[in-house]
Amino acid sequence: MAKTKGPVSSMTGFARQEGGDDLLTWSWELKSVNGRNLDIRCRLPAGYEELELMARGRIPKVLARGSLQVNLWVNRGEVRPEIRINRQVLDQVLEVVEELRNSVGASPPSSDGLLAIRGVIEEVQQEEEEDVLTARRGSMAADFEAALSALEAARRGEGARLHDVVMERLKTIEGLVDEASKAEATQPEALRARLQEQLEEVLQSAPALPEERLAQEVALIVAKSDVREEIDRLRTHCTAARELLKEGATIGRRLDFLCQEFNRETNTICSKSGDSELTRIGLELKSAIEQMREQIQNIE
Repeated sequence: MAKTKGPVSSMTGFARQEGGDDLLTWSWELKSVNGRNLDIRCRLPAGYEELELMARGRIPKVLARGSLQVNLWVNRGEVRPEIRINRQVLDQVLEVVEELRNSVGASPPSSDGLLAIRGVIEEVQQEEEEDVLTARRGSMAADFEAALSALEAARRGEGARLHDVVMERLKTIEGLVDEASKAEATQPEALRARLQEQLEEVLQSAPALPEERLAQEVALIVAKSDVREEIDRLRTHCTAARELLKEGATIGRRLDFLCQEFNRETNTICSKSGDSELTRIGLELKSAIEQMREQIQNIE
């Protein structure tokens, strides 16, 4: 199963691991970027399907999200092939030479002339023993594990930086929320004065309102004027964000959802605000939340 606790990790990272033996050299390259889920794409040479299955099985046990590209390059070293004489081809050539000598008196060919005939000399790649192939696959798998560990470490290193950046943005948001709570427009006296003013406007425009309708108008005015509930919810969201950052590991989706809630409350404050100072704070909040969300998009 994918990890559920630990440091904050980014979805961005890169790792390379090289290896080799007496015959081959190889290089694993792992690169990951942001992704909604875990998307694994592999590019390995033909004949290495077993290693691809191994890689696809291991990655989800280490990483939870990100678009991951896995590359394997394999190069054959300078190993001289075995040189052999193809006796069947040579015998056929000698038969033709004998026929020509008997029919037209042709001179017998030289040995180097015979060897220059295509097919007489052939290069043969030595077949490797099964235990050698098994050992090589084991070494290549071990090098993949090293590359995967290096990628995880790179993502955690980037995640530590993201953690600090998001915390700074969160502190900015908390400061703006405090400003909003202290703004004159959110104080009880100012709310009462505004309510009284708006209520007088309602009574002047419709002095004979029934008591039930008047109560509805008062409730509507209060709902449109008071942003203290939204401020309280923003404080709750800040606490939740801090707890998630402390929890770490796969928190990217939850933080992203929390940013949507931050935006919802801030938009409501801006729409309710009839005060220039509170509107300014709301706009700054929107900017700080968007900056935080841009960073959160990179968190696993």
